[in-house]
Amino acid sequence: MSEGTRDAASAQHRRLLDTIGMRIVEGELAPGARLLTADVAAELGASRSAMREVVRVLETMGMVEVRRRAGVEVLPADRWSAYAPEVLRWRLDGSGRLHALHELSQLRSAIEPLAARRAAAHATPQQRAALVKAVLGMVEHGDRADEPEYLQHDVDFHAAVLRGSGNPYLAGLADAVAALLHGRTAHALMPKRADETALRLHQEVASAITARDPEAAAAAMAAIVAEADDAVEAMASSASSDR
Repeated sequence: MSEGTRDAASAQHRRLLDTIGMRIVEGELAPGARLLTADVAAELGASRSAMREVVRVLETMGMVEVRRRAGVEVLPADRWSAYAPEVLRWRLDGSGRLHALHELSQLRSAIEPLAARRAAAHATPQQRAALVKAVLGMVEHGDRADEPEYLQHDVDFHAAVLRGSGNPYLAGLADAVAALLHGRTAHALMPKRADETALRLHQEVASAITARDPEAAAAAMAAIVAEADDAVEAMASSASSDR
C-alpha cells in the first residue's frame, strides 16, 4: 500500500469514527439502538471492512457492544471510556459541551488541589522549572489568551502540576485536563485577555510549589478551578444573550 493510499484510508477511518461517535454522543444513536453497519457504510460511502474497524474501536471505548446474532448495540454513557481522547473531544464538540465542561471542572476540583499539594512535596527540580516556565509563558501571552500559544502554556502548567504530584494516577489525568482546556479555546469560551486574578493564582501555585508550601499550593489551585468554571459559565451566558 502506497503512503498516499494509507493516508486516504486513515482519513476515512477518522471521518467514519468521528461521524458515528458524534451521533452516539448527540443521542442520534440512542442507547439500545442497533447500529446497522451496512446501511451506515452505504450512507457514508465506506467499505464494510472500514466499518468493522470503526466498530472495533468504538467497542474498546465502551460505546457499542457486538452481540452475537443481534448485531451492534449502542451502550449508555455510563459504559463509555470517559477519559478516551476521542470521547472527550466528541462531548466537548457536542451540543452538551457546557455540561461536559462543568463535569470536568468538578473532576478538576477534586484532583488538582490534591495534585498541587503533593507537587509541593514531590515535584522534581525539572518539574518545578517546567511549572515556572509555563507560568511565565502565560503571562507573556496573557493579552492573547484565546490563541494557541497561551493555551499550550496553560496545558503545560496543569500537566506539570499533575505529573509533579508523584502519583501516576493523578498524572494520567493530564490528558483529560488538557482536553478541557482545548475545548474552552476551540469553542470561544476563553477571553481575549487573560483574567488578572487567574494569572495571579497560577503564579501563586507555582510559587507555593517551588517554596514547598503544600497548603498554599492546594488553596490557590482550588481557586483556579473555581474561577475557570465561573468564567466559562459567564462567557456562555454572554454569548447566549448576544444571539
